Amino acid sequence: MIESQLNGRMLVSDPRDREIFNTQLLYFTCSSLSEDGERVYMISDKAGSPNVIVRDLVTGEETYLTDNHKGILKSYVYFDGTPGEGLGKASVCLDYKREVVYYIQNNMIYKTERSGNRKILAQVPENRVTAFTHISGDGKRLCVPMTDGRCLEFDPVTEGTGLDRRPAYDIDGRVQQEHLSSYLCVYDTENGTLLYEKEIPLCWITHVQFHPLDSELIMYNHEWASFDCGIRRIWIYDHRLDQLYPVRTEGKDTLGNTKGYERKAGDWVCHEMWSDDGSSIIYHGGYENGPAMVGKYELASERYWEIALPDDYNAYGHFTMDHEGNLVCDGYFKYPWEIKAVRENSTDNGPDPHKKDGEYISKVIPNWNDGSLTWIPLCKHKSDWLGQDAHPHPIYSHRGDSVFFNSRSGKTVNVYCVSAYTLAHQSK
Repeated sequence: MIESQLNGRMLVSDPRDREIFNTQLLYFTCSSLSEDGERVYMISDKAGSPNVIVRDLVTGEETYLTDNHKGILKSYVYFDGTPGEGLGKASVCLDYKREVVYYIQNNMIYKTERSGNRKILAQVPENRVTAFTHISGDGKRLCVPMTDGRCLEFDPVTEGTGLDRRPAYDIDGRVQQEHLSSYLCVYDTENGTLLYEKEIPLCWITHVQFHPLDSELIMYNHEWASFDCGIRRIWIYDHRLDQLYPVRTEGKDTLGNTKGYERKAGDWVCHEMWSDDGSSIIYHGGYENGPAMVGKYELASERYWEIALPDDYNAYGHFTMDHEGNLVCDGYFKYPWEIKAVRENSTDNGPDPHKKDGEYISKVIPNWNDGSLTWIPLCKHKSDWLGQDAHPHPIYSHRGDSVFFNSRSGKTVNVYCVSAYTLAHQSK
């Protein structure tokens, strides 16, 4: 359990349950919290198989919103799941304003209201695998990314590696060699009609995000790019014009503080997200043979700001943002006098250059123009980072007064929250 002096508060209903079953937030591309901040939506395997639950943060009452008894559906990043059966843990997405949950179960696309009223919207076509879904800001469209099933066609028992049993082969490499495609499938959330399907050849899509104010624009990715990750990772699809645009290009004109590094194809970039008004995109990664960095791209001006992190901030972490533009991070930070704990987490090593052994949840205040970051450590999360579910993936509450995150510091993954209002320890 997180130490009480570090202000991490567990959200499971009974602390004794923390060593019995797993509970985790929804993926960071959507919120896990209701707009009023009174309820949190999570995935729990308390009933054996994973299901979506909603917990009242005032009364502690929990309600099951799904009825899954067949384990985990095979998808990104759940490679050893069952094809066509179970809950797609990566598919769960919350429309936090209307409190409607969308998810895939047994290859059917569902919506469920907070009352538990469920409805089937559509069916995933045969021979396709899915990933993280996203709901438009107006709640009218659901984007389900799909890829030709061949990209994950393997036996995870004999050909998989690590805790998550990911394929030993290069997935993007297979996509390129065998000319596989991904598809942006956009559905009407009221009647399930497929509004359009955009095929993108030679692409493995796992993350999609509607522009917050314009549902005709979708940001998508090339996952685990086998080449040119610095410029292939982040893209925008403009449905009005039926055009695709890369977000990060090579260049020497980066604002902020890059420590002299240019934007190059050989960089590593990931975990993109929109600002609230859709005017900019936040991302992070690392320069080729250089330090980690966090970046911002402004759509209107087509300008980039990037801030290189200190050289010893080499512990992998994610950045997400609140409604005011403040960041929160689950890695990178360390005190100058600290020696990081050595964790053997080779079961979850992806193509990123940084080891997953970060320990802190930190509020990070960026000054993009002067190229500085103010780091305010809020608590230690102490997660072992083993597998996707144990990634802390911190998110702010809508009021910005607290941070919610996952952690496995024992046998199971649990959800915690910590106050974002603390005395600031500043490190630039």
